[in-house]
Amino acid sequence: MGRFATGVTVLTVREAEGRPAGMTASSLASVSLDPPLVSVCVEHTADLHALIIAAPDFTVNILESGQEELARRFADPHEDRFAGVGYHLGPDGQIRLDGALAHIECARFTTYAGGDHTIVIGRVTGGDAHAGHPLLYYRGGYAALA
Repeated sequence: MGRFATGVTVLTVREAEGRPAGMTASSLASVSLDPPLVSVCVEHTADLHALIIAAPDFTVNILESGQEELARRFADPHEDRFAGVGYHLGPDGQIRLDGALAHIECARFTTYAGGDHTIVIGRVTGGDAHAGHPLLYYRGGYAALA
């Protein structure tokens, strides 16, 4: 699977106290157009696993080619991954990372067990897209389209 290039995203949710939380994920896939559904896979050992699978909604922030540092920050353990990170709230209070290529806002639709991951299906409720090139993950490293 390391030979399959994927886009890089950061999943964002709110903790119970309302603080933003997020993690890097590269397992985004379109599931259905009617209704609009996407899937993301979250490893059981991920520090945000329980939070993401229980959240009523989440945002998929599709990273732009210049956001490798952001991808690394949300992939590594940090006490506060959002310290110094620019973000704003969407129309319904969703957490949108500044500079992202696109934001896909989702309501949790269902979850499935998938080996050492949980497959989270989200119903797309909103979002936006901007001009630019995606950040890619390929063979254990980051890459960008020329």
